[in-house]
Amino acid sequence: MRIGAHQLRSGLFVAPMAGITDRPFRRLARRFGAALAVSEMVSARPELRGSRKSRLRLDHCGEAGPISVQIAGNDPAMLADAARYNVEQGAEIIDINMGCPAKKVCNAYAGSALLENEALVARILEAVVAAVAVPVTLKVRTGPSPERRNALSIARIAECAGVQLLALHGRTRACRFEGRAEYDSIAEVKSRVRIPVIANGDIATPEEAKQVLAATGADGIMIGRAAQGAPWLFREIAHYLETGERLPAPGAAEMRSVLLEQLEALYDLYGEEQGTRVARKHIGWTVRPLPGGEAFRSRVVRIDAALAQHAAVNDYFERLAA
Repeated sequence: MRIGAHQLRSGLFVAPMAGITDRPFRRLARRFGAALAVSEMVSARPELRGSRKSRLRLDHCGEAGPISVQIAGNDPAMLADAARYNVEQGAEIIDINMGCPAKKVCNAYAGSALLENEALVARILEAVVAAVAVPVTLKVRTGPSPERRNALSIARIAECAGVQLLALHGRTRACRFEGRAEYDSIAEVKSRVRIPVIANGDIATPEEAKQVLAATGADGIMIGRAAQGAPWLFREIAHYLETGERLPAPGAAEMRSVLLEQLEALYDLYGEEQGTRVARKHIGWTVRPLPGGEAFRSRVVRIDAALAQHAAVNDYFERLAA
């Protein structure tokens, strides 16, 4: 798949998730086969660019390209300026968030709240595409609510504005993450536009990945929650799509190595105190399906020191391997 000048090795994408898809997460996902890992959402407001949160979200040190940065807001001029700023800082693709259903985002009339105003959507997309020489992509949902699904209209607006790829989560804003994803809506959009369409929602296994691609005709798939604690999912999906065979699950030794590497990267990025807090959820996601995982998670969330946390994870996996 190609986005502008960037030739991607596959159609496997990491969904941008605030507070989750930081640099350590993105690097692991890319290593295991994801072709593109979009950054966490950053605000278009210029006064927030220098904040510690924004700086950490935009840290791509040592990360393989193409670097894709997701911006959020509701003002066309401000979003265009944010796109220019991020390109100056090294972004090679600009992604626009019109899919987040979080109340905090929607109450600021950003994210999926924008789907209610198609005229504003058009002004935003036209302004951002005109502002930068790099490809612009868009993440959306199927509409504001089940009574007003307008994904096809939004997709056509995006195509006319010069957006080069559309990622479509198969739920409306009102549905949040409830119910099943609407693959028929994704299929309709894919059949009616010429730009690449990426299917997102309820893809947790290699078999589901194949089924969604067949059902939607999409050019690729975007994985979010299912990859939390399991970056090797991209390797498993890629292998299954290519061969029709399931790879064996990673063993305890590999899981230990990957998780410890992620912890060290989190301590390095955030500092030991914050890194230890951020690491707790990643540890929990990784050990949740494993023997004694829930009991271990309950213990490890009470550990405040990075060295002790690291040692506890190491000991858990050594016992598991034995």
